[in-house]
Amino acid sequence: MMKGVCLRYSKNEAEAEDLLQDSFIKAFEKLDSFSHTGPLGAWLRKLTVNTALAHYRTFKTSSQPLTLITDEADDRIDAIQKLELDDLVSKIQQLPTGFRTVFNLYALEGYTHKQIGNLLSISDGTSKSQYSRAKKLLVKLIEDENQMELKNLKYAK
Repeated sequence: MMKGVCLRYSKNEAEAEDLLQDSFIKAFEKLDSFSHTGPLGAWLRKLTVNTALAHYRTFKTSSQPLTLITDEADDRIDAIQKLELDDLVSKIQQLPTGFRTVFNLYALEGYTHKQIGNLLSISDGTSKSQYSRAKKLLVKLIEDENQMELKNLKYAK
């Protein structure tokens, strides 16, 4: 479970493994703070997310450009739902760091845009914008891959 969280917040497997190791170290260091009022898995998940966010804040650069995506008629988000989990994680890893972080926090962790804004020191409007752009970019990545697969099938015949 912890590695899955790390994979979603990282750019690649190596970075995810570093986050996972840092998370385990923090878990052992803070094990005495586990209150036994809830499941250990939930505590570890929150600790792992916080470790990933700390990593994001450490390496965040204000000069990183945001990719603007043209607004299409529909997000066609159902394409995302058809993906296998590994494919989706791979697509999420391709998102720019800010998009990836906001997408994970909102769509997968259930934070509100206001909470995300507080965690990342951004406005809730910025959070909403990055989430919207992340969804559009995910759809574009999926559609581009689907078109490439169709071309390969066509040339294979």
